[in-house]
Amino acid sequence: MKYINPVFKIQKIVALIGLILASNFSLAAKGGDPIISKVMIDQLEIRDDSGENETVLEGQTWIGKDLKKLWIKLDSEYVDSDEYETELQLLYSKAVAPYWDLQVGLRSDNSPDESENWAVIGMQGLAPYYFETDVAAFVSEEGDIAARASFEYELLFTQKLVLTPEITLDAFAQDNDDTGMGSGLASTNIGLRLRYEFIREFAPYVGLSQTNLYGNTQDYARAAGLDSDSTQWVVGIRAWF
Repeated sequence: MKYINPVFKIQKIVALIGLILASNFSLAAKGGDPIISKVMIDQLEIRDDSGENETVLEGQTWIGKDLKKLWIKLDSEYVDSDEYETELQLLYSKAVAPYWDLQVGLRSDNSPDESENWAVIGMQGLAPYYFETDVAAFVSEEGDIAARASFEYELLFTQKLVLTPEITLDAFAQDNDDTGMGSGLASTNIGLRLRYEFIREFAPYVGLSQTNLYGNTQDYARAAGLDSDSTQWVVGIRAWF
């Protein structure tokens, strides 16, 4: 397989985001429903796991009007040129209820060993008690079915000091020997991050990230000589504009 540097991919994505934002000024509609946009870097961090550093970039951007938007979601994990994973989603989003959007589109996964494309349908919004929620179902080109649910909550100690617990669950409808994913609940990732907002748009943070594998996914990992659970210290920044 031809190697493509994931950093180069990220640069192309950032360039695309820049073009989208630039178009905001030229396409903004006059009146009560203008074109608006936002870029959110949820996590730009370094994770330490037994002395091995992993760089993680997780973020999203959207542009559109009040009820209809185009979303781009990026999740990239990089160790070196032989060990990285990048997930990119391009979604059309429509408000269907107060604080809730229905999202449909495409997802592309890339790593040194393989690439895979998925169709996406999901819901994103604010659940009761202010839980930020993102749930989605995925169908791959080969017919594999997967699901993901993410929940995040912000606990304010002061106006600037914020503790953010979050959990992400991934599940699959069938076993896949090629990807090492088993049917049922495959993995959970639990994060706890404490950030200090110098300004609302910029906040460094420290925290922990705990990943656990389950069922057949755990068996696949052990057969490959990999750990079935991992705890990592993290340090990073959160920003938006």
